Amino acid sequence: MAVMTRIITVANQKGGVGKTTTTVNIAAAIALSGRRVLVVDLDPQGNASTALGIAHHEGVAGIYEVLLGSLTIESVLQECPDIPGLWLAPATIDLAGAEIELVSTPRREYRLAESLQDQGLRTPTGDPWDFIFIDCPPSLGLLTVNALVAAREVLLPIQCEYYALEGLSQLVRTIEIVRTSLNPALVIGAILLTMYDGRTRLASQVTEDVRSHFSERVLQTVIPRAVRVSEAPSFGQTVLTYDPSSPGALTYRQAATELLSLG
Repeated sequence: MAVMTRIITVANQKGGVGKTTTTVNIAAAIALSGRRVLVVDLDPQGNASTALGIAHHEGVAGIYEVLLGSLTIESVLQECPDIPGLWLAPATIDLAGAEIELVSTPRREYRLAESLQDQGLRTPTGDPWDFIFIDCPPSLGLLTVNALVAAREVLLPIQCEYYALEGLSQLVRTIEIVRTSLNPALVIGAILLTMYDGRTRLASQVTEDVRSHFSERVLQTVIPRAVRVSEAPSFGQTVLTYDPSSPGALTYRQAATELLSLG
């Protein structure tokens, strides 16, 4: 039976909601279960590249060159040193100028989708990817639109804090516009609650609000605030390899299992 690659964009225009942390840790958990996983770092800050231990300094070939058409995506892939089967298309600071450079480019919203399709959604060894995760910048600009056009599902991380739902309606509206005009296959696949602090009534209230708004699309697993999760990227690792038995690692594994079952 042919493998259908699940392409998931992780998006939220609000910064600091655990978007990159969610991307790399769920991707790592799925790769550790034996799947072939690609992370596309579409954020000029390159935090996903850092967390997976991949060099992304100036001069490293990355997704910037792919979007501008000077390199294929296959030629920029690097394998995560800690996790076999987990690969990354890195982001360098050059990506910060990509939106301006792409403005006059024909089919500019389709650059990422077309580069993935040109590669045939296959690994460097020729096997089909099981999952492709796209980590977006905290904005609704052209890079995020490229990610939404390339994906079939959107994973929305929402922090369990005040203003969590503020701006979410704008993001949902953007997803709807992309679905209507550019990518009719796009759906909101799942919502993940992050940075949960069980000691506060606020976190419980936000959780209740999000579940009442989005019902069955909200994953049952909730990611707690955890020091180990925050520490791991400074060692060039995900929490899955940095401290596999920590609460953060265990809950990201559970979230990954839920995401797998949704497929």
